[in-house]
Amino acid sequence: MWEMILLLIKVFVVGGLLCVIGELLMLKTNLTSARILVVYVVAGVILTAIGVYKPLIDFAAAGASVPLTGFGYSLAMGAIEGVRQHGLIGAFTGGITNTAGGVAAAILFGLLNALVFRPKAKP
Repeated sequence: MWEMILLLIKVFVVGGLLCVIGELLMLKTNLTSARILVVYVVAGVILTAIGVYKPLIDFAAAGASVPLTGFGYSLAMGAIEGVRQHGLIGAFTGGITNTAGGVAAAILFGLLNALVFRPKAKP
């Protein structure tokens, strides 16, 4: 039971710190939220490439894999696995294959929300 509580604390702290960094970027810089999104995904790819992000995921589980940096991690790991299996073409197809389930789920849930809540365009 204490192991689960410790894991939940780690998930909360790491995920929260990633959110705090994003919020500080929005408040203290002129970066738009779209640019911050790109920065987070690219940071996840770069941190994976240099071997830093995998230990963070091992430590904080969903606290590191759910935020946008985790999407970058998934893209990079897919590309690495794709190269191992299919050569150079795997660098282009592996990331898409590795993240397809998450992207499909996001599209499906976005559609369901649009059907249930009737979104309106901002004026």
